[in-house]
Amino acid sequence: MIHSLLQLHTLRALNSDGRLLFATRFVRLFAYGMLAVVLSIYLKDVQHLSDGKVGWLLSLTLLGDVAISLPITISADRLGRRRMLVVGALLMIFAGIVFALTHNYALLLLAAIIGVISPSGNEVGPFLSIEQAALSQTVEGSQRTGTFAWYALFGSVATALGSYCGGTTATVLEHAGWSIQASHQAIVFAYAAAGLVLALMFLGVSAAAEVRPDQPAPSGPVLFGLHRSRGVVARLSGLFALDAFGGGFIVQAIAAYWFYKRFHVSEETLGEIFLVANLLAGLSALSAAAIARRIGLIPTMVATHIPSNLLLICVPLMPNVRWAMVMLFLRFSISQMDVPTRQSYTMAVVDPDERSAASGVTGVARSLGAAISPCLAWQCLAAGAGSLWFGAPFFLSGGIKTIYDLLLYRSFRAVKPPEERADARPAPVSRSAP
Repeated sequence: MIHSLLQLHTLRALNSDGRLLFATRFVRLFAYGMLAVVLSIYLKDVQHLSDGKVGWLLSLTLLGDVAISLPITISADRLGRRRMLVVGALLMIFAGIVFALTHNYALLLLAAIIGVISPSGNEVGPFLSIEQAALSQTVEGSQRTGTFAWYALFGSVATALGSYCGGTTATVLEHAGWSIQASHQAIVFAYAAAGLVLALMFLGVSAAAEVRPDQPAPSGPVLFGLHRSRGVVARLSGLFALDAFGGGFIVQAIAAYWFYKRFHVSEETLGEIFLVANLLAGLSALSAAAIARRIGLIPTMVATHIPSNLLLICVPLMPNVRWAMVMLFLRFSISQMDVPTRQSYTMAVVDPDERSAASGVTGVARSLGAAISPCLAWQCLAAGAGSLWFGAPFFLSGGIKTIYDLLLYRSFRAVKPPEERADARPAPVSRSAP
């Protein structure tokens, strides 16, 4: 029972490329979490930006992700997945250095648009799409959801540890006599250094992670790297954009700032809060694979996501920080069950040579959906902690994401992935040398 729940066999099945991609995800999400917990405070108190400018900067960070990620992901299967992953790491370095060194708002906007910065602590850039495609061809279909569950757990643990280290490091450095500017700049420089580490790690990915040379040529017209699966990817993209639009109201940088203003929570405590929250989120992903084997991927996504949304709505209704944290922790304890199932479902319903493109297009749709809401959320936060509008981002996020869940179930409950069909057959697996 425990063995089945933990999906340990999927970890043992990973080849050298799979293990390396798990490691790169850990490094990347650690850096994202480290920066996200202090990013809004850094922009407000160090860069001295207005609420409106911070909102636009966070939104343009996500819009820039679209402009950069789409061309990289749709060409990764053709030009090389390893090569495109290295390009993404270089853009991460660029963004970190610019954010650390300049106070010029125009340059910050440029770095936000062209570079890779995560205001949420979650995935941005081309990395996730390409890594998912590579992982999908290293495991059998029956192991794909379990692999993605562990992949999600690694990311959540990394984000949690990064959030804790980011908040704690800022506090420790300030107590040691560093100025708030110097202590926060150190974290931003560390983010850029993580990009360098990633670039070096991606150089170790083998040719087995690339599209198999025996893959048959597309039988029809190709658009954005898609051929047979264009219709289903378009429908998924629209729904995922709606989900991300709702989620963008409460990215980690905004949630951290809300606790900071509403309950006067210190940066160190914020790091501890999001350490626990992200650990709970990662652990929740593991149980998703076991549930999906029993009821299917789409029902698992919907049945676990709606309660998570309702708990999110409860956060601003709580009378004190302890109860708000309880609601947040309960929400995170089931919030990530839809992530490995959503990723696995997308990889399952497209052809192997469309996987990077499909993940990239749906990922770009999510970035587009999430790009507008942080700006709107900051307009609500600008009303002040004593205003009713201050809690509106939580209500909007939970409500919109619930609508997405209902539409997803209605649209895709009959579209089964291969492993859930009666005629399911194992897919070929690519393995690099151990």
